[in-house]
Amino acid sequence: MSGHSKWHTIKHKKGALDAKRGKLFTRIIKEIVIAARNGGDPAGNPRLRTAIVAAKAVSMPQDNIKRAIMRGTGELQGETIEEIFFEGYGPGGVAVIVQTVTDNRNRTVSELRHAFSRHGGNLGAEGSVAWMFKRKSQIILEKAKATEDQLMAIVLEAGAEDLVDGGETWSVLSDPQAHEVVAEALTKAGIETLEAAVSYVPDNFVKLEGANVRAMLKLSETLEEHDDVQNVYSNFDFDEKEVEALA
Repeated sequence: MSGHSKWHTIKHKKGALDAKRGKLFTRIIKEIVIAARNGGDPAGNPRLRTAIVAAKAVSMPQDNIKRAIMRGTGELQGETIEEIFFEGYGPGGVAVIVQTVTDNRNRTVSELRHAFSRHGGNLGAEGSVAWMFKRKSQIILEKAKATEDQLMAIVLEAGAEDLVDGGETWSVLSDPQAHEVVAEALTKAGIETLEAAVSYVPDNFVKLEGANVRAMLKLSETLEEHDDVQNVYSNFDFDEKEVEALA
């Protein structure tokens, strides 16, 4: 089970996952703008379709969605933003990929470098850790929402590749092309999910203990709270007892 998924569960327990509605809207709007640069018609743009689904899931007004698409296609003027992926290492040699959308590359680089350094890590060169991850559809849900047999019957038929036991959660992994179909199958079955996105999933994990767990969780939290950061992917793992000890 990846530390990313465990961290996701911890955030839900703390009530800290995108607690500010405005911040969540901003992140989704940025994703729509970037996605729409490859075409404003959702029918021919899978990334845009996924972003619109995410927007509707948080009850974003249709006008907001429309304006974001128009900004992406250039029909509506707005600030110039670009998508940049940063790679680096966290405490204990953990690999980290940070997806950002920014209007000031230099500012973002400087602030991310500071965040990594402050919490026992460092930014790396392009390609330094990306090879440790694969692009996958990842849908995470609480175990209380469905049994293993129920999920297997639904997601495998829809095209999923694997179902990973994460202790308190299930993680459904699929090829990115199957993301919408698998997510829709779960929705039709009435199964609520914690997260459904095309992510960077690590091939292997680095097990952390003690102070490194605290430092990595703090780094993750700091990065995800940054205004320019859309997503953080990493390959850290830890025992649940480590978090209990920190609490």
